Amino acid sequence: MKQHTVIDSPYGPLTLVADDGVLCGLYMTGQRHRPPEETFGMGVPPRERSRAWGSEDTLFGEAEEQLSAYFAGELKEFTVELRLHGTTFQRAVWDQLTRIPYGETRSYGELADALGNPKASRAVGLANGKNPIGIIVPCHRVIGAGGDLTGYGGGLDRKRRLLDFETRTR
Repeated sequence: MKQHTVIDSPYGPLTLVADDGVLCGLYMTGQRHRPPEETFGMGVPPRERSRAWGSEDTLFGEAEEQLSAYFAGELKEFTVELRLHGTTFQRAVWDQLTRIPYGETRSYGELADALGNPKASRAVGLANGKNPIGIIVPCHRVIGAGGDLTGYGGGLDRKRRLLDFETRTR
């Protein structure tokens, strides 16, 4: 059963989606590859979150707390439980994204190399773009081979702002 809520962030509203109580989506407004709203399940208004999940140690509460600490520059690595829905290759790419240290970047080619397939940089880029849990699974830390900022589902301005933020708070 899916449920979702919307929280505020310095980068605009974020939609958090849970599948059977496990975070499976974090989407920005205007995000490329954002699933249709009707696939997010029942909405949980802010005032009802604790009742819907049973306590303050709820999934949305934990995700919100960690995101708040991240945006305050206090959290460098997320520990909230995730359920990533995708192909085996996509999940392998997303796993590599979680290994990029806070404030650092990797190229699509470097990720392809890490996956043991140096010719797969385009496929890595496609999988990166379909990342369902932005920010927490840090697809914003992936750049072009020459160090240039390339595509980002949340928009290049947000990508630049997230990278600048991490560089400042590293």
